[in-house]
Amino acid sequence: MRVLLIEDDRETAHFLQKALKENGHAADLAEDGEAGLAMAESGGYDILIVDRMLPKLDGLAVVKSLRTIGHRTPVLILSALGEVDDRVKGLRAGGDDYLTKPYAYTELLARIEALARRSAPEEQETRYTVGDLVLDRLAHRVTRGGEPITLQPREYRLLEYLMKHAGQVVTRTMLLENVWDYHFDPQTNVIDVHVSRLRGKIDKGFSAPLLHTVRGAGYMIRVGAE
Repeated sequence: MRVLLIEDDRETAHFLQKALKENGHAADLAEDGEAGLAMAESGGYDILIVDRMLPKLDGLAVVKSLRTIGHRTPVLILSALGEVDDRVKGLRAGGDDYLTKPYAYTELLARIEALARRSAPEEQETRYTVGDLVLDRLAHRVTRGGEPITLQPREYRLLEYLMKHAGQVVTRTMLLENVWDYHFDPQTNVIDVHVSRLRGKIDKGFSAPLLHTVRGAGYMIRVGAE
C-alpha cells in the first residue's frame, strides 16, 4: 500500500514513516499543506494521512481541495482537536476517518488498513436477476419474462441499484446519494416520480409485482409480498 503522510512535526512524521515502511507500506512525506496537496494531486496513493494543523495550508483545506477536484483517495485525519464538533468538521471536509492525538500506532495502522479494504474495487456483477426480471449490465438491457423493457437512463440506474440490493430496504437517502449523486435532500418528489414510472414499466401487466414500497423506510425489489 502506498501512503502519503502530510505531517509537519518531523519527529512524529519520521517515526510514522519508518513504522509504515516496517509494516510493508511505501510511505512518502510532505511537511506542509501546500506540498502535501501537490503530491496528493499527482495521484498514485492508496491512503492519505493528513495532520489537521499544518503550515501554509491547513489539513482540512487540503482535504476540501482534493474532494473539490474529484480525488477519492481515502483520508485519515490526525488531530489534537478531539471534540465532537472538531471530528464532525473533519469528516464533513471530506475525511473518511478521524483519529485524535495521542493515539496508539497499532490503532492507526488498523484504521488505514480498514480504509484500504473499504476502498478496494469490488468485483462487479455483470447480470442481476430477480424472479423473471433480468438486467444485463454488459448489454445494458432489461427484460422481464424474456420481453425487453425500455428504460430512460435514470430509470436504468435506479433499477440497477435496487437490483444490486435485492431483498434489502433501500432508503431515499441511499437513492439520492447513489442514483442522483445528491448529498442533500432536494425536498422534491423526484424519487417518487421515478419509482412510479419504473414500477409501471417492470410490473404492469405481470401478476406478481417486484418493486415494493416499504412504508416509512424506502423501497425494496424482491419476489413475493412485502
